[in-house]
Amino acid sequence: MVYIITMEKIFTGKNALVIGGTGGIGRAVAQGLAVRGARLVLHGGSSRERLDGALELIRAAGGAAEGFLYPADGAGPGAAAAAILTQARDLCGGASPQILICAWGPFKQGSLEDMGPEDWQRLVENNLIFPGIMVSSLLGDMMKRRWGRILLFGGTNTDTIRGFRTTAVYSAAKTALGALAKSVARSAGPLGVTCNVICPGLTDTEYTGDALGAYNLERSPGGEVLKPEDIAKIALGILENPQVNGGIIPVDRGLVL
Repeated sequence: MVYIITMEKIFTGKNALVIGGTGGIGRAVAQGLAVRGARLVLHGGSSRERLDGALELIRAAGGAAEGFLYPADGAGPGAAAAAILTQARDLCGGASPQILICAWGPFKQGSLEDMGPEDWQRLVENNLIFPGIMVSSLLGDMMKRRWGRILLFGGTNTDTIRGFRTTAVYSAAKTALGALAKSVARSAGPLGVTCNVICPGLTDTEYTGDALGAYNLERSPGGEVLKPEDIAKIALGILENPQVNGGIIPVDRGLVL
């Protein structure tokens, strides 16, 4: 059987929790899931305006969506995961989401020798430990149902072990997500659960400032910066295809920083 990206409502009856779903790549993936029939639960950080805007877009297109705000950065990974899961289950009528998208994680540049203990703690907790706890918390229910989809987002060029001059801590945490995805695929794949990691290239979103936007344009292959919709198309194809499991997929047009 050949799988292609479809616009059919193949996720009808499924609840999807999108961490970081109110903007950027997360919002683009959420919109695509809604078109395919999923009931969306969007997590946002602190912007009510962004949350309301994302919900309005999905509902205007005929999708079903609820959402909530929770500033996870600084809460600690255990507390953040517990609070977000409680909110999500309440909005899902007490059930655990069958689809988990983790499209959030703070970023910081800096040479390795200048990164202090607080930088290590913040970046590793939010970019590795937090998504790991989320996966562990939902995996058992997915395995019992014999169906689940997990999609995590790495960083640029974190699809394999590399050295980094200015993002070593962030990239180390993101690279480790690959081991998490492969572990899920090994233990839960026979029970209908998939877990994959997408490593986007340089992508412009509403969070991209002028300086970063100029850098992205200069370094992007062909002088064309990726858009959230470009990443979302690949993400949705992976979520639709149960044959893709434990994958670490770069979506970067061949960029090497």
